[in-house]
Amino acid sequence: MSRARITGAVKVGGIVGHPVAHSLSPVIHNAWIEAAGLDAAYVAFAPSDPAGFEALVAAGRAGLLAGVNVTAPFKEQAYRLADTASETARDSGSANILAFRDGQVRADSADGLGLLRALQQQAPNLSLAGSPVVMLGAGGAARAAAATLAGAGALVRIVNRTRDRAEALAADLGGSVTVADGPAAFDGAALIVNALSVRPEIDLATLDPATTIMDMTYKPVVTPFLQAGRDAGLGTVDGLAMLIGQAGPSFEAIFGVAPPDLDPRPILLAHLGETA
Repeated sequence: MSRARITGAVKVGGIVGHPVAHSLSPVIHNAWIEAAGLDAAYVAFAPSDPAGFEALVAAGRAGLLAGVNVTAPFKEQAYRLADTASETARDSGSANILAFRDGQVRADSADGLGLLRALQQQAPNLSLAGSPVVMLGAGGAARAAAATLAGAGALVRIVNRTRDRAEALAADLGGSVTVADGPAAFDGAALIVNALSVRPEIDLATLDPATTIMDMTYKPVVTPFLQAGRDAGLGTVDGLAMLIGQAGPSFEAIFGVAPPDLDPRPILLAHLGETA
């Protein structure tokens, strides 16, 4: 394994959120930095409010940062502050990557790609085209995931405690994205994705046994929602796979090189003290 080094030419990247101390992104990116022997570092930033986040983006624009990943609650603000954006970011109206180059800020979103990679790995027989998919939540991660799932041909139903927010998301995405509530929202669902920070109140015993459930939360890896799904005989997809899936494009956008051939999942499981 190569050894990273820190010099005056160091490239600094990071993860931005509030709270952010729980994030595993520094574990992934710094493992890749060390394996590749890059002159770089990846750290955590926790601005207390939108003004603090805007100040951090200004620092990146001034050349102090190479780029950052963005998590709650700043994903939509990140998109609005960018000078240019990828089609994926535009479709979702949110960004989990900001790259800083020559005073310009470019927004991208790899959340949807991370979700698709997780599904390919842990639910390879799941077909999205023409299938009903339920998205629990309407925040930044849900926006990106819903846009990607709709782009893959799924019939996305947004379920959110605040219906107005769900309707705004459905209106932004259009097409096959609708708002649903009550037990009927889950009728015939091939996939249920939890983008909430809490365990959803769903009677999993009423679902079709062929339904797959996914939790974007990754700490613990097997969340109570996923464990309940396993106990009910349902297929499950964990948030750690999604985190790893979006980390590769993020690393390349921030540091300008592809990540080395190092699977971070064993490192992350050891860090968490888990074996899932």
